[in-house]
Amino acid sequence: TMTADKAVSFEDSVDTPDDSSSSLFDPASLLPSPTTGKSTPQPNRSATKAALHALLSDTLRPSPCNVFGSGPLLVSDIPQSARSDGIIDTKNDTSSTSGGVIMGIDEAGRGPALGPMTYGAAYWHPTKSQQPIPPDFNDSKQLSAEKRQVLFRQIQSHDDIGFVLRVIHASEISRNMMRKTPYNLNAMSHDCAMEMIWAVLHAGVTIDTCYVDTVGMPDAYRQKLERVFEGYNINFVVEKKADAKYAPCSAASVVAKESRDAIVQNWKWSEMPNFIPQSGHEFGSGYPSDPKCVQWMKSNCNVDRPFGFPDFVRFSWGPTKKL
Repeated sequence: TMTADKAVSFEDSVDTPDDSSSSLFDPASLLPSPTTGKSTPQPNRSATKAALHALLSDTLRPSPCNVFGSGPLLVSDIPQSARSDGIIDTKNDTSSTSGGVIMGIDEAGRGPALGPMTYGAAYWHPTKSQQPIPPDFNDSKQLSAEKRQVLFRQIQSHDDIGFVLRVIHASEISRNMMRKTPYNLNAMSHDCAMEMIWAVLHAGVTIDTCYVDTVGMPDAYRQKLERVFEGYNINFVVEKKADAKYAPCSAASVVAKESRDAIVQNWKWSEMPNFIPQSGHEFGSGYPSDPKCVQWMKSNCNVDRPFGFPDFVRFSWGPTKKL
């Protein structure tokens, strides 16, 4: 997990869009359509990069997700090689509509008391890709920060890799878990994974195999996914440490980890100008076992009266309640 002492420059891992690409990005595309309930893919890779920059650099939180409903969901532009419309199979030199993409799903930031949890998905077609897929994907937690940056840039610029990013901000986690009937983190995780799968399917992509790093019991989770997506003929592989075994899941891990680290590093306080945090961003790893995090939380408890903490903090976490 990124710490303030070892933070890596966001600009090193995410392409900064120019003004023309920024104009192509519609913030409304980060929330489900109020009429169809579906998510909208970005129209091209420039718009994808602009949307990613807004989420990670500006920590954009489209209204009303900070106080109601689900958080941002970024669906990249859909690679031509991933579309279900009869593209040339470059390895067999044939035109075919058979088969589908391989997809991976993983999360980052489950345990911290500060900041969002992020869910990432990455996918590509195993035979129709025009460019080689980077061979060195691995569990993002085992990669160096520099290597993770390189891979995240490659994912963003690769014409044949599509990705999805779901940001579950601390405010969403807090209000879900503090309901009269709690909506727990495992249920949120399952729903976010399914939300990303639906987004890719609704964009016209056929999924052949989906690798998921499990949350809870693998068999029960796999059976749940098979029930929800019955009729789509998706082969679900749900395992512990799937991010260290399967390249699409490893790529998803990179998307999730790099995105969370960037959001935390660049966090913009929604409570300003009435709230200025003590010690700024010097909160260490954000885990409640980190003395630096604990000291930051103690210093900022009740600074923003009467709310107790800024919305960067997970109010539902046990250590938060004790303070």
